[in-house]
Amino acid sequence: MMWGNNGGLGWTVFFGLIIIISVATLVVLAVRLSAGTKDQREPGPPPGEPGRSRAHQILDERFAAGELTQEQYLDQVRALGESPA
Repeated sequence: MMWGNNGGLGWTVFFGLIIIISVATLVVLAVRLSAGTKDQREPGPPPGEPGRSRAHQILDERFAAGELTQEQYLDQVRALGESPA
């Protein structure tokens, strides 16, 4: 006699779905975390400007915005060991 519980099949399906969803969630999280570490690295110089460091690019931006005088800009570029080009 089954006593009205369908032989326990309902719980088996429920826990099976929970396990599948858990494994899928763990796989998605692992992929996102492994891909996220690559995006967090600081990019190198853009393809059009070989040899320019990110620090030099920031100085260029600050000089263009008027935050630095020409003398300050040139001093800081020389401190980086790069040419002002």
